[in-house]
Amino acid sequence: MNKILLYNPKSANAKYRIPNSILNIAASVDGKYEWVIVDGNCEADAWKKIESYLITGEFGYLGFTVMPGPQLKEALPISKAIKEKYPRTTMIWGGYFPSNQPKAVLDSGYVDFIINGPGDNAFPRLIDALEKHEPYEFIKNLIYKVDGKITKTIKEDLLDQDSLPPLPYDKLGTFYPLQKFLGKTYLGEHTMAYHSSIGCPFICSFCAVVPIYEARWKAKSAQHVYKDVKYIKDKYGADAIEFHDNNFFVSEKRAVDFAKLIEPENMTWWGMARIDTMDKFKDSSLELIRRSGCKCIFFGAESGNDEVLAQMDKGGTQTGEQIIRFAERLKKFDIIPEYSFVLGTPASSPEKVQAQIDFDINFIKKVKAVNPDTEIVIYTYTPVPTEGSELFKQVQAEGFKYPQTLEDWVSPAWESFDLRKNPLTPWLTPEMIDKIRNFETVLNGVYPTVTDIKLNELKRKAIKLVSTIRYKANLYKYPYEIKLLQRLWEYRQPEIQGF
Repeated sequence: MNKILLYNPKSANAKYRIPNSILNIAASVDGKYEWVIVDGNCEADAWKKIESYLITGEFGYLGFTVMPGPQLKEALPISKAIKEKYPRTTMIWGGYFPSNQPKAVLDSGYVDFIINGPGDNAFPRLIDALEKHEPYEFIKNLIYKVDGKITKTIKEDLLDQDSLPPLPYDKLGTFYPLQKFLGKTYLGEHTMAYHSSIGCPFICSFCAVVPIYEARWKAKSAQHVYKDVKYIKDKYGADAIEFHDNNFFVSEKRAVDFAKLIEPENMTWWGMARIDTMDKFKDSSLELIRRSGCKCIFFGAESGNDEVLAQMDKGGTQTGEQIIRFAERLKKFDIIPEYSFVLGTPASSPEKVQAQIDFDINFIKKVKAVNPDTEIVIYTYTPVPTEGSELFKQVQAEGFKYPQTLEDWVSPAWESFDLRKNPLTPWLTPEMIDKIRNFETVLNGVYPTVTDIKLNELKRKAIKLVSTIRYKANLYKYPYEIKLLQRLWEYRQPEIQGF
């Protein structure tokens, strides 16, 4: 029973992307243990597919990657069913959710081990130890229970990314046609997903990455990234790239080197960055990045209020003034800035919470005024357990508590929480939440996202026409006519559905 089943739970309807996280784990054991991949996004009945492997009696280890929200909702019942029907198997979870909520995960009784961060070494070493009946207490990046108490082993230094084994794309293709993972998006007809780095060198107190990577960042070289991308392009027909790094543009030199390499390939691409980092890039660098095919860059603007940015421990040098100036700067390079804002952070009184919301609504309109092409993504603040941060201490003092069980985590209310749409935070009143959502509806009516490739020009003009009067007059209440059109035309929101 030493074969390994790796499972990527379903994350969205009809959205197929190369399952990089689980493929990384496959690479770590490839050639040493036999493994299979089940991708919930590609299966009509994932449990049926998983059981078809387990029933052979050959699979003793299961590795699940679990993000909060839809993936957790699918991973939980399947993990429970496996433990009930195949109790001799060893269940191992990795991903942001188990790393940040280990107690709820391990108390469930369905999960035996958590990989706390990168599993390139931890996963194969754990399997080795279990196979040989050897101690695993000194394997780094593990969380598990002993005598009812949770044990965390020490964190491993981030590995040199170029030294890791190549991802087994061709073997993935034996389970699912690889072309299926190259979906049609705003970027291209055949868009590939790729991770070129892990972690982030900043410690924003609202970010789930911080507790896992602790301000560390490691990246593959530009040459290595180009080699991988070109392989998928030449063999499987990829014509666009989504870089799913938490922060792709940490290094100007690496970004420029990659841009020079990828430019002749005529591919379109997208990545995530910090405003205060890229604002230091030379004009020549930004020009080259755009010329190489970079069409849109996601930035965490978070707030135009400098006090809120300090409260979030945004780090760096970002200010409200810089956010507006940088949006205007990118216009001349024809790069679309995709700004995300986080509204609804705690304050000392309800009046101050409301004032902060109003401030950022007006600030977003100022950003749109200087660069109408700026994509705006609006989240409602949802706490993450960044231990020791002043913001999380404030959140706890306000009475916010996480669910204590996995079953509670997958309730409809908490699933919406994980999508940052239903905050469940005691300092936000229903009226405040309604104002945020209604403004978002009107804003998306006046400026429909360019990433919605199914929304044709006629529909865009129609929804803009009915929304503009509201937008100019600051009338956001009860935008039922806009919601009706958005529902009728299945308007998509990038923060929930991606590209």
